[in-house]
Amino acid sequence: MLKILKGFFEFVMDILETVVFIGSLFIVVYLFVMQPNQVKGASMDPTFNSGDYIFTSKISSKFRAYERGDVVVFKSPKNPDIEYIKRIVGLPGDKIMIKDSEVYVNDIQLTENYISAKTNLWEGGFSKNGEEIIVPEEELFVMGDNRPRSSDSREFGPISASSVIGLVFYRYFPSNKVGPINNPFPTNLRD
Repeated sequence: MLKILKGFFEFVMDILETVVFIGSLFIVVYLFVMQPNQVKGASMDPTFNSGDYIFTSKISSKFRAYERGDVVVFKSPKNPDIEYIKRIVGLPGDKIMIKDSEVYVNDIQLTENYISAKTNLWEGGFSKNGEEIIVPEEELFVMGDNRPRSSDSREFGPISASSVIGLVFYRYFPSNKVGPINNPFPTNLRD
């Protein structure tokens, strides 16, 4: 009987060691490498719908600089407990202008096939029609793909690059949209 109890105890300890190891590995990956996120709201329609599940890489910025067209998750400048998902439109030093519902980056009009509606501006927002904005160092100009329904840099200005949690690189739900997230900007407009 004692031999059976000892064998059972060793079996339970082996399982616990495995669970602790896998749990520790998961925590390290979640805290330092990547994290899952759920898209909430319509600000990124049609690229991402509310309820989509995505993976966000926390280490990609260590290997390459962010590019125009990248989709990132960042802490809201109004409430750091809330995370936003938006597309980078302007990098530090870029000249951004929204004029007559069109977006210009460094005097080049963007062709934005991924947006759901023309780019609007709000009364009292940060961006004004026809006024050029220069993105400060260590900041990014971000916008949602569903321009009429997105709270973004047009409203609150450029965001601090340090508020970025990571780069969205993969969608894993819903099953009919599973796959890597591609940057729609032409190569010559990315950096």
